[in-house]
Amino acid sequence: MSNTPKLFTPLAIGPVTAPNRIAVAPMCQYTADDGSMTDWHVQHLMNLAMSGAGLVMIEATGVERRGRITHGCVGLYSDANERAMARVLAAARAVQLPGTLFGIQLQHAGRKASSQRPWESGAALTSDQDPWQTVSASAKAFGPNWHTPEALDDAGIARTIEAFVQAAIRAVRLGIEVIELHMTHGYLVHQFFSPLSNTRTDNYGGSLENRMRFGIELMQAVRAAVPKSVAVGVRIAASDWVEGGVTVDEAVTFTAKLKEHGAAYACVSSGGLDPAAKITVGPGYQVGFADEIKKKTGITTRAVGMIVSPEQAEEILVKGQADQIALARAFLDNPRWGWHAADALGVDLKRPPQYDRARKALWPGEALKHK
Repeated sequence: MSNTPKLFTPLAIGPVTAPNRIAVAPMCQYTADDGSMTDWHVQHLMNLAMSGAGLVMIEATGVERRGRITHGCVGLYSDANERAMARVLAAARAVQLPGTLFGIQLQHAGRKASSQRPWESGAALTSDQDPWQTVSASAKAFGPNWHTPEALDDAGIARTIEAFVQAAIRAVRLGIEVIELHMTHGYLVHQFFSPLSNTRTDNYGGSLENRMRFGIELMQAVRAAVPKSVAVGVRIAASDWVEGGVTVDEAVTFTAKLKEHGAAYACVSSGGLDPAAKITVGPGYQVGFADEIKKKTGITTRAVGMIVSPEQAEEILVKGQADQIALARAFLDNPRWGWHAADALGVDLKRPPQYDRARKALWPGEALKHK
């Protein structure tokens, strides 16, 4: 029996295998130019590529211009976007650690689009800030002072699904191994899934079966459009944290259906649908959701949310609560988190030789950091 910590064992994600169970969660940088990545993304993804994570997820990427959250969000809806991302990925792959996989989160912001960057308030764009018409499941705004979206009709739903398909095809051309469909955090698919935002009376609203329909059709279309060698998964909403909203039982049902239609994994998150939600945030506060979905569906599951230390990550895996651990701000704070996790858990992780002399065993100054 291997003594290797679970965090540093390989993980099969559908048709691909990550060298360990650490994932960099997708993190918006709000620094793109009409959807195209910039020099900021070069250094950002180069850092993450050699971070020690087995899977690096590219930030939420709009499948059409109106699907971006802000003017600064990355997109994959044009040839210019694709060329810019190819440049960034080439730089990242030049320094990646052996076996590192690259994934992309494809998304549509729906009624939460046309907003300001977080450091500019995060509110809806005003009339002098080049706003655009948003869309959603229903003509119901995200909150006070937000744009009222247009409810997508059947033709609009079909066009949106096709936009996801075309973005996925571009991702395949870029050599991306994992495609994730963003179905939480209050964005478009979540807006269809939640009864709080979906008040439709047609085949896409009302019953749970109908509210799941858009997400299932989206999974079917993307899975059919990309090679079997590419993993397609989802980020799922396990709770709206509001009475009358999505429950974990509904998330279990939705995930099971998505798995039937080809989802290779589920990254389990929550919230973001209602600005009035009261979320109880604490260490590993969403792990219980991942645990329940994993046990009841059997899907490969990624836990995320306030997971900070290697020991905490290892414990989640050893207990069988999830198959993979995603970290976000922990990697912004420490882009070498994977290296330090290996040191903490006694793993000899290969790292760039240019930086090897900073390894714990080779750097006397390491001891001074803890005094």
